[in-house]
Amino acid sequence: MVTFDDVVNNIELKELIKNAQKQLDVLGYTEHSARHVGLVAERAAYVLRTLGYDEHRIELAKIAGYMHDIGNSINRVDHAHTGAILAYQILKDMSMDVEDRTEIMMAIGNHDEVTGTAVSDISAAIILADKSDAHRSRVSKKDRSLFDKHDEVNYAVTNSELVIDKEQRKAILNLTIDTKICPVIDYFEIFMERTQMSKRAAKYLGLWFELVINNTNLL
Repeated sequence: MVTFDDVVNNIELKELIKNAQKQLDVLGYTEHSARHVGLVAERAAYVLRTLGYDEHRIELAKIAGYMHDIGNSINRVDHAHTGAILAYQILKDMSMDVEDRTEIMMAIGNHDEVTGTAVSDISAAIILADKSDAHRSRVSKKDRSLFDKHDEVNYAVTNSELVIDKEQRKAILNLTIDTKICPVIDYFEIFMERTQMSKRAAKYLGLWFELVINNTNLL
């Protein structure tokens, strides 16, 4: 079986992640490098583990999370689709079982809010993990005078935590936003589509999605 560690140590994948970030830096996007994909991998695993899924599904979710943004090495546009195809081929070359690599391909291909939606347990976990990663560490620009609104909102988020409450069947995104940097309403302006996608992903897993900002429940 191809493991998460095998994927992390894959030289081809390391190069794709590195060059995806290189391209996004030029385009002015937020961080999508090893920090982001590593966090998505761990959070996706956490979602399924907390809900009682077996270790095999959890491992597949971690792998999908780690590989989900490699399409950015080709182009930001349609990165979910190109990334899914790249991932399928890399995992095939690593001799992963066809059923497993197809599951991963499907999850990666549906993680973007413009064209995707939750289509499996792994897909739903990836969406919740990916869309929960709003944080100032994602802002690559050093000069605040160059920030756009997306940068401002991410920079204002000083803490971001995804909590799965199995007993109450809730997925809770708990954010702390420094309102001296931007008002809370700006978060919704930037992230409304992501929030709606997270709600659908939570529903797929039988959960209610809640958004808590500065200790106030907003959804």
